[in-house]
Amino acid sequence: QVQLVESGGGLVQAGGSLRLSCAASGRTFSDYAMGWFRQAPGKEREFVAVISWGGSNTYYTDSVEGRFTISRDNALNTVYLQMNTLKPEDTAVYYCAADRTFGRVSRRDYAYWGQGTQVTVSS
Repeated sequence: QVQLVESGGGLVQAGGSLRLSCAASGRTFSDYAMGWFRQAPGKEREFVAVISWGGSNTYYTDSVEGRFTISRDNALNTVYLQMNTLKPEDTAVYYCAADRTFGRVSRRDYAYWGQGTQVTVSS
């Protein structure tokens, strides 16, 4: 089992920044690729970004490419999502998730999930 706890969400104006954190416990953190997903009201949960086990490879959905940065610190068992130039359409609950395989973008492939953290971007 892997337990995941997100933090760092909040209310920010358009153009602002937030950094989300996801702290992991349980199994060996570096055995897992880590992803971020988000779910807006009335919409399906969608892929945002993923980072490989050691952090050398990343992949983003097109809508956040160049604005968001995913990173991880395996010594702290934590993955981050730095979000810059936020837009109202980034408003959602953000979830981190763990998967033994890097690069998958379907939420159905991820075995472990956090409880989510709310991000609200005002216009």
